[in-house]
Amino acid sequence: MFPKPRADLKPNTADFERFPLVKPTGFREYDARWLFPEDINLMGLNAIGLGLATLVHQRGRPCRFVVGHDFRSYSASVKQALVTGLLAGGAEVYDIGLALSPMAYFAQFALDVECVAMVTASHNDNGWTGIKMGMARPLTFGPDEMTALKDIVLNGKMEARGGGKYTFVSDMAERYIKTFSDREPLKRRLKVVAACGNGTAGAFAPQILRSIGCDVVELDCTLDYTFPRYNPNPEDMEMLHAISEAVVKNKADVGLGFDGDGDRCGVVDNEGHEIFADKVGVMLARDISSNHANSVFVADVKSTGLFVTDPVLQKNGAKTLYWKTGHSYMKRYTHEQKALVGFEKSGHFFFQPPLGRGYDDGLVAALAVCDMLDRNPGKSMADLKNDLPKTWQSPTMSPHCADEKKYGIVDKIVAQYEGAAKKGERIAGQGIRDLVTVNGVRVTLDDGTWGLVRASSNKPELVVVVESPVSEANMRAIFADIDARLRQFPEVGAYNQKI
Repeated sequence: MFPKPRADLKPNTADFERFPLVKPTGFREYDARWLFPEDINLMGLNAIGLGLATLVHQRGRPCRFVVGHDFRSYSASVKQALVTGLLAGGAEVYDIGLALSPMAYFAQFALDVECVAMVTASHNDNGWTGIKMGMARPLTFGPDEMTALKDIVLNGKMEARGGGKYTFVSDMAERYIKTFSDREPLKRRLKVVAACGNGTAGAFAPQILRSIGCDVVELDCTLDYTFPRYNPNPEDMEMLHAISEAVVKNKADVGLGFDGDGDRCGVVDNEGHEIFADKVGVMLARDISSNHANSVFVADVKSTGLFVTDPVLQKNGAKTLYWKTGHSYMKRYTHEQKALVGFEKSGHFFFQPPLGRGYDDGLVAALAVCDMLDRNPGKSMADLKNDLPKTWQSPTMSPHCADEKKYGIVDKIVAQYEGAAKKGERIAGQGIRDLVTVNGVRVTLDDGTWGLVRASSNKPELVVVVESPVSEANMRAIFADIDARLRQFPEVGAYNQKI
């Protein structure tokens, strides 16, 4: 019988080698993230694999998994320990080797395999590892599945079975790349900066972009798991600024930045200006809805209000629904609503048939940007961005707040705004027009100015975003209101960045 995991083990001890270490905090809302080996050891990963196979059997699903790993010094070892547990649980395992997360999702379709377990810490700092999991393509786990897995693993309810089988699939990268090249090349010769932050996407993105006819300028595409310049995170201003410099220096048409596991894409225009991913989403929605009448889109609650108010989208008959932030939430809701595309401000885009298969893929998003430019030969990326109605928008701000405290504090902020709305109170000098509480609280004022407070799903942080379609002063006014409410709680720390 496999021993029950513990949370009190320390590296460089005998017990660390004899028992599984699994810290409970690693089980997040829709995937898993741990510091390795401080929060999870290799035996702990055996337990995760065994527990994952147990969960799939309990749910009556075929226990067949695609597994892959990102480019970190320890990811292959983490994956092998996970695979050992899966095999002990009676799973059939199809190992695709070094991969992007969307390549693992693609492999589920290519191999007709139901489940996935992708070893990646995405854009997290070195020292982190994690797993993105699913058992019904193209969807990944949500809170229900993660809670069930946590219960199985931490309470030692894993069940060992016979019948495990291992297959190494050596050509999945070539098959994935071929899906992008099997199309008409671009008519417009685009010069593109491909920035990968020395993450896994560097092994694939430049080749894919060249295959559709782009002139590619590579930026930090050499794989280096020390991430010598910055973490591969296209929502982070340090990476975006580096892309901006490369675009201006090389007179490129657009800069495209990919995160550590290739499921997100960030964009910089030809003038070197960073475009937040939600504004890119509005641009793509304009382009797509011009060819698909009455399109339905989904945007996460951090995203711009232009999805509702943009006159071009209104003219095209497009409708946008707002939903919870998080790749699993957005993926599932976009699928359930039969929306054409889901757009998340972090850069996760979910293209549904006929544009994609429903999962988030930074390369699919990058090609959609290239196709948009191709269909607008007389316009630059900056022209398309400047065609949007002007708004004043903050970056995503993330004050520190412990995992054990963040949800309770957000609940109190939600209650404050609900109380203010019920009493007819004025916020930042205006009435409250609307509250969206599917994920924290998004409060919209009479003139369309809005602010969001939610708990981060992946880190010990809160998330704050504000925007105004009227003025910078109104944007700052609603931020001041939110900030004053958060300052009531000493558990909330400093912001990573401010407006």
